[in-house]
Amino acid sequence: MTKALLALHVIAAILAVGPVSVAASMFPATARRAASEPTRRTHLTLLHRICTVYAVIGVTVPVFGFATAASLHVLGSPWLVASMALTAAAALVLAAVILPAQQRLLTDRAADADPDTAVTVMTLDRALCGRLATYTGTFNLLWATVTVLMILRPGSTTGA
Repeated sequence: MTKALLALHVIAAILAVGPVSVAASMFPATARRAASEPTRRTHLTLLHRICTVYAVIGVTVPVFGFATAASLHVLGSPWLVASMALTAAAALVLAAVILPAQQRLLTDRAADADPDTAVTVMTLDRALCGRLATYTGTFNLLWATVTVLMILRPGSTTGA
């Protein structure tokens, strides 16, 4: 049963976190390009939808992770506790910062109908795009750290 849970955990991580990482990383640059190419608004909407849908699916990653850790009897291991904290931080960055910022950029784009306000909105977009890129990089770095901890498992007693 442990091997099945571990396989589901790894598959969920690859199939759920991977698309969010890629789509979220592509969003700021696509938003910058959308300032001069309005046809890219469709791309922004698609990237935001990918991030939102796969973020919901991504909830399965810690669920299978907890189940796997419980079956291995390692729930109290420091490397796992650190991984859980980093996973929670990544989820918080995604849900509280990245997705709302993407939505705000999409809303700002929709409101940009008046040519006189275009410069103001584009300036706001660039500042927000820069912050969004930083938060997305932080999200990806958190997941990369969790991945390394899952592989190295410092102090693990599983022998791997």
